[in-house]
Amino acid sequence: MVEELSLERWDLELEANGRDHHTADLCRGRLVVRRGQPFRLTLHFESRSYEASVDRLTFTVATGPAPSEEAGTKARFPLSDAVEEDAWMASVVDQQNNTLSLQLSAPAHAPIGLYRLSLETSTGYQGSSFMLGHFTLLFNTWCPADAVYLDSEEERQEYVLAQQGFIYQGSAKFIRSIPWNFGQFEDEILDICLMLLDANPKFLKNGGRDCSRRSRPVYVCRVVSAMVNCNDDQGVLLGRWDSNYADGISPMFWIGSVDILRRWKNGLQKVKYGQCWVFAAVACTVLRCLGIPTRVVTNYNSAHDQNSNLLIEYFRNEFGEFESNKSEMIWNFHCWVESWMTRPDLQPGYEGWQALDPTPQEKSEGTYCCGPVPVRAIKEGDLNPKYDAPFVFAEVNADVVEWIRQEDGSMHKSVNQSLVVGLKISTKSVGRDEREDITHTYKYPEGSPQEREAFQRANHLNKLADKEETGVAMRIRVARSMKMGSDFDVFAHITNNTDEDHACRLLLCARTVSYNGILGPMCGIKEVLDLTLEPSSEQSIPLPILYEKYCDYLTESNLIKVRGLLIEPAANSYLLAERDIYLENPEIKIRILGEPKQNRKLVAEVSLQNPLTVPLEGCSFTVEGAGLIEGQKTEELPDPVESGEEVKVRVNLLPVLVGRHKLVVNFESNKLKAVKGYRNVIIGPP
Repeated sequence: MVEELSLERWDLELEANGRDHHTADLCRGRLVVRRGQPFRLTLHFESRSYEASVDRLTFTVATGPAPSEEAGTKARFPLSDAVEEDAWMASVVDQQNNTLSLQLSAPAHAPIGLYRLSLETSTGYQGSSFMLGHFTLLFNTWCPADAVYLDSEEERQEYVLAQQGFIYQGSAKFIRSIPWNFGQFEDEILDICLMLLDANPKFLKNGGRDCSRRSRPVYVCRVVSAMVNCNDDQGVLLGRWDSNYADGISPMFWIGSVDILRRWKNGLQKVKYGQCWVFAAVACTVLRCLGIPTRVVTNYNSAHDQNSNLLIEYFRNEFGEFESNKSEMIWNFHCWVESWMTRPDLQPGYEGWQALDPTPQEKSEGTYCCGPVPVRAIKEGDLNPKYDAPFVFAEVNADVVEWIRQEDGSMHKSVNQSLVVGLKISTKSVGRDEREDITHTYKYPEGSPQEREAFQRANHLNKLADKEETGVAMRIRVARSMKMGSDFDVFAHITNNTDEDHACRLLLCARTVSYNGILGPMCGIKEVLDLTLEPSSEQSIPLPILYEKYCDYLTESNLIKVRGLLIEPAANSYLLAERDIYLENPEIKIRILGEPKQNRKLVAEVSLQNPLTVPLEGCSFTVEGAGLIEGQKTEELPDPVESGEEVKVRVNLLPVLVGRHKLVVNFESNKLKAVKGYRNVIIGPP
């Protein structure tokens, strides 16, 4: 009788599997692998070696609270040389004495998540079972059979593995980048992402079904879109847009997703507060961590259309001021994410980038989430594909109609040539710290036949209507550089392209504004009662904007909206021009002292000069970066920091990984809020 095969120990080969599966940062003390790709396992037997003719090895993998083979959340499979592409497999790689080297593989459509791995050994009528441990299975953008497959290695590095990047803010005419630490491979983040999936209402209602559906990236993206906000569930972030952040943290002060997700993990309590780029950045972190290629995109002049009529109507008084607050707005910019995947649930041609918007704006199938919807469908004006195509189409294509209520109560349509919805759609370039303009992926060129066809498909009658043409035009011009703390002029530049005189009245006004269009107090005003426009002429009328007027009312967005209203009473004509001005913050300088080496203390010197005419109080630097033992470091400065004074702090950080990292810094004070800077750090071997 053959002696029973007895397992002495086993090795999950964390280092080799981490290297092969691009999960090395996650494989410290645990096994994390990607589906559709073999991973290694070594078995060490006690008294004799494995013999294929007499011994039988059977593996079991299971995930979720109610694993079943029918649902795809459980599989039993023997050690075999047979190759089955759509099934779990185990095969022998090498055998030496009592050591058996194996490779196991999950099908490319297996549900992602935390799995239990066990082994049954049997020899004749004898048998034993062993719990080998747990492993986490992720989506695999390197596997051609996976729904998230990308065929560019450079894009895989950027959209799955890159832990730092940029998010674009400012205005369409002054685009600024802010650095962000996504940190998807930092300690605890993978566990938090799995916790987020398990906290979603669909899992709580039917855990087995929810885990089964995690095989599909479309489903996982939809869950993440809903769970990043906390409007219907125990989600991560609470949104707030009214500048009252005393009981939390201002959205502008975050510099990475890691701190947010760790705060949420402690009791699943909502984190205060988020705005669109914070929601998008956290969603990007979660989806990259789970293996779905994802990027943050920013749309300038982004429409929020509530009733799906693709029309935003503004009602103003005779001075050009809004008559009432309304929920349908044009946001200065709005951020969402795109994730890369196939769409087997839709017609061919709609694979590729899918738009997802975790910012809670409108409900989708009863839940505050949005997408995924194919970006290609938006470009083609096809509003039928799932999910939420009409809302996303309006964000980049809605038409704006301005109405002026005259003194007698009558309404007059004004011409606003300066406001075009959906401009400069931006994301970080692949492999470079530069902006990529992806507007062409959402829209055909303005006025092209393809654009007209897309509008017809979307039944966008507003855009197809003839626009009013006028021989008089006005736009707002600005100085090249407008820095925080400075006084400067803006100009109403008016051209008369007709051969007639025009007797007009000009109202110029500047007000602070938040990025989502909420106006603050006035910080500059000018009225020219008798303005004569001579034939074929142009002229510029200046409006001074003084620091003493805007300093107390500027929001953390650093934006001022300048509005010009040109009225020609004889023709009953109203011409409106607007421009959002971004005030540049001072530069944060970051200097690395000494040569960065693995496992040696790294000293960074961070400095900033106060550009204002007044002292700063309550100043602090916060530093964050992937691969640093101290996940976040805050240094407070003594008050006051005088006008023109340069302040420096040194931050001690300990790098643990060789490679390229980015230090992300935030400076805040009573007068300068959310000033951000970054520095690439190349960490060498010890």
